[in-house]
Amino acid sequence: MNPINLIVIALTTVLSFSVIYAPQPLLPVLMGEFLVDKSEAALLITVVFFFLSIAPIFYGYILEAFSSKRLLKLSIALLAVTEFVFFTGGSFGELLFIRVLQGFLIPAVLTSLMTYISTVATDESVQKMMAFYIASTILGGFLGRSISGMISTYLGWRYSFLALAVSLSACFFLLRVLKDDIQIEVTRPSARAAWDILGDRRFRTVYLVIFSVFFAFASLLNFLPFRLTELGGRTSEFKIGLMYSGYLMGIVVSLNSTRFVRLFKGEPKTIITGLAVYAVMMLFFNAESVAVIFVSMFIFCGGMFLVHSTASGYINKHARNNKGLINGLYVSFYYTGGTIGSYFPGFIYKRYGWFYFVAFLFLVICFALGVASSYYFKKIDSAGQQPPARDNPAEYMLVLAGRPRVDPAFPGKGAWCYFP
Repeated sequence: MNPINLIVIALTTVLSFSVIYAPQPLLPVLMGEFLVDKSEAALLITVVFFFLSIAPIFYGYILEAFSSKRLLKLSIALLAVTEFVFFTGGSFGELLFIRVLQGFLIPAVLTSLMTYISTVATDESVQKMMAFYIASTILGGFLGRSISGMISTYLGWRYSFLALAVSLSACFFLLRVLKDDIQIEVTRPSARAAWDILGDRRFRTVYLVIFSVFFAFASLLNFLPFRLTELGGRTSEFKIGLMYSGYLMGIVVSLNSTRFVRLFKGEPKTIITGLAVYAVMMLFFNAESVAVIFVSMFIFCGGMFLVHSTASGYINKHARNNKGLINGLYVSFYYTGGTIGSYFPGFIYKRYGWFYFVAFLFLVICFALGVASSYYFKKIDSAGQQPPARDNPAEYMLVLAGRPRVDPAFPGKGAWCYFP
């Protein structure tokens, strides 16, 4: 793939994740502007996570009717329109409705990007392309928060979304340079196959772990802006956005996950180590020092992304059939945890305070650590499983990308998955 195409894909990915997270550092401002409470303001993030959690079920069907490039261009154009409407929104109800629409469109963008990459990249380049894509998603999460916070501080919160509207409009025209992709045939999810997958202890363990991990992650990051305003008085949106700098650790950890697996001698030990670090660092967020919280964020995010990147590879390593559905369930559990975590723990925060809020999230991570440890120490003999897909890097990334492949369970069908 030529460099121009790579730049366009990276820009589209960064902007998509910026749309998801741009409101986050602005939640205290929006709460004051529209006179809503913390949990209501947090819904601006929650509704997007909800649609991301159900995306694997629906968007595979949509891709049967559209090429990924066509769906991508349509979704980006509509996202630009919604951002402009958000800029002019006059009530919190209007903003929430717009976020519902964006929640429907963003999974379409991300699914289209994944499918486009997997269909146009060669077997030799797909691993590099996927690593590039994953790094772009993390960068987008950071830039969306930091830049929206900066613009809001100096120009007002509405201009953060006007900037996104203009950027998405420019991105729409840049998408014309992408070469056309091929129409793919998609494996439709089967309830029986999903039940069989959930009956496998290896997959069930990973799903419970990743649900809990993103539950705690989404919850902390969604309510952290309110805590920072408590600690620092009138903390600017720019400073709040910069508090998410630790998110960049995800790029380093994700791109080096295989090295960590070798260091800790296997995926289960790596996941357990990541969870232990994640749990310990959660406690540091009870500090009353903004500087301590800022530093803790780097290690905290490192632990989270170590678990995330290792767990996603582990399930693909042990998948024999229905790899698209296995990955789809992974994403559903991941974002379902985010949907619930980004909203309901806010009631604990509101009623009992920040200390008990953090303590609750710590217990959630301990639950995940217990589940992972129980599986590791009582691991079922997996003799007869296929060789790890990660032994063949190109094959491993094809699995992550959802590249069309022949699935023995569905002759003539290609496996599809969505992996943000």
